[in-house]
Amino acid sequence: MFKENDFVLNVATINGSGSQSSNSILVKTLFRMGLPVGGKNLFPSNIQGLPTWFTIRVHPEGYTARKAQNDIVVAMNPDTLLKDQNSLKPSGVFIYNSDLKVNPELLRDDILSIPIPFKEIIKGVTDSVKLKKLLVNMAYVGVLAELLNLDKSILNKVIEDFFEDKPKVISINQKAIEAGIEYAQNKLSEIDFPIKVKATQQTSSKLLMDGNTAAALGFLMGGAGFMSWYPITPSSSVAESFQSFCEKYRIKENKNHFAIVQAEDELSAISMVIGAGWAGARSFTCTSGPGLSLMAEAAGLSYFAEIPAVIWNVQRVGPSTGLPTRTSQADLLAAYHLSHGDTKHVVLMPGNIKECFEFSQMSLDLAERLQTLVIGLSDLDLGMNLHQSEEFEYPKTAFDRGKVLDAEELEKVQSFARYKDIDGDGIGYRTLPGTEHEKAAYFTRGTGHDEKSNYTESPEVYKALMDRLDKKHQTAKALVPKPVLHKDSQSELGILSFGSTHEALTESICNLDISYMRVRALPLSDEVLDFIKSKKLIYVVEQNRDGQLLEIIKKEWETNTKLVSVCQYDGLPMTADFILQSLNKEISS
Repeated sequence: MFKENDFVLNVATINGSGSQSSNSILVKTLFRMGLPVGGKNLFPSNIQGLPTWFTIRVHPEGYTARKAQNDIVVAMNPDTLLKDQNSLKPSGVFIYNSDLKVNPELLRDDILSIPIPFKEIIKGVTDSVKLKKLLVNMAYVGVLAELLNLDKSILNKVIEDFFEDKPKVISINQKAIEAGIEYAQNKLSEIDFPIKVKATQQTSSKLLMDGNTAAALGFLMGGAGFMSWYPITPSSSVAESFQSFCEKYRIKENKNHFAIVQAEDELSAISMVIGAGWAGARSFTCTSGPGLSLMAEAAGLSYFAEIPAVIWNVQRVGPSTGLPTRTSQADLLAAYHLSHGDTKHVVLMPGNIKECFEFSQMSLDLAERLQTLVIGLSDLDLGMNLHQSEEFEYPKTAFDRGKVLDAEELEKVQSFARYKDIDGDGIGYRTLPGTEHEKAAYFTRGTGHDEKSNYTESPEVYKALMDRLDKKHQTAKALVPKPVLHKDSQSELGILSFGSTHEALTESICNLDISYMRVRALPLSDEVLDFIKSKKLIYVVEQNRDGQLLEIIKKEWETNTKLVSVCQYDGLPMTADFILQSLNKEISS
């Protein structure tokens, strides 16, 4: 009896050994066979030498959240071999490199252990010592392809597509995989392998992508014409992907229709974005926690001078340098109140790949509509790992440039006051540099100013200005993405969450009588308050120590509903098991 299309595969290797390509090929082959699949890379912050793990989960219901235990382990790292073996469920499969000289007495007797001489397998593939070290990874792809019954034609096509920019390496990688397949056919045919895969049509209309690529594509579609950035894990691939897309789609007649600057630091990066936003360009930067901290001073300028700007923050574990390659949701409060003084920003919180695509576009619209800083809050798990997604929709609406007066419109107004609230929504009208009209010019100020942008230290004027900025923040409630009620129950219990915790939550509550709402933006909308008031007990699930979403709720609303934090903050993607154990503990107490 074997399991079909339901397993967790973990590949344990050494960082810098070239395993990322082989693991990505495995995930993409499974996906193209129609299997709901996700791939998570757990890697160290150094470049080379430390342990790295890549987890592939396949589930017929589409559950792809991390699991604490594995069904199959491929152990290629001698330093973690025993730990990797212990991550297996009873009756799991332990495929290990026999070149590591494992003591048989240390192998568990409740699992299926399969030693594979990987160096021997690839001996005839190439004479290059350097290539042999890399091709060992393709050899385990071949062994798994045979044992799992992967579609070999799809596997070969994935390799061709994966290395399309390097056609010379396609054949050598295919040859190494064939060597692994032949070894499994000749030496492992009598093994009753307990897991098989069978092609389906479940992913025929879906995408497989990481959130950083999706966000970069969204910025392209959203009309971003300027990006400045400073490299930082795990956000750098947002910038790299955006540049790649621009070079492919935004160069016409040998002219660049975009501008990209790698700044000297994060403060310079956001300052350039604000300058470009003031000049009328849709602009953004991308960063992670340490960079967000450095952007605080300029964030206040965007808020107070009311200049459109966007920061796409891909969260990692802090404080300080923290754990640069681990995931977290601990930048929520920092993003919401970034800067000194009374400051509240619009924060968008995507929970899946499609929302990364949509929210990056939306952030540009909201920044111009509200004339302020908008912060997108992704995280490492969502941003760098492979997730399946519904197909993206091509934008159908025009860009929302907000309240911009051109020369013709200025001619119709008696006088132009940059910071005057005419419509009662807290948002003034602006002009862009170069507008040919005598009324167009004004001073942009990060200091105290009146409606006409004149400098002032008047207490009354300052208070009125701050009240108007708060009114604008209230206006944002109607413009930001509404929360999503994923499960509605008559139960008195509810769950609130945001971001990538959604992946584990959908699995954990599938058999529970409980309601579940996912928050997608700050400021919090009235729908969230209505949901809270409809329950006696709300669990707020998030990946930080201090329950930051819960703190925001408590600060902004008073309610008789009991709010309980369910927090995980070990740097690993959340699991359904953790959520279930936490809920059961709270309920039983």
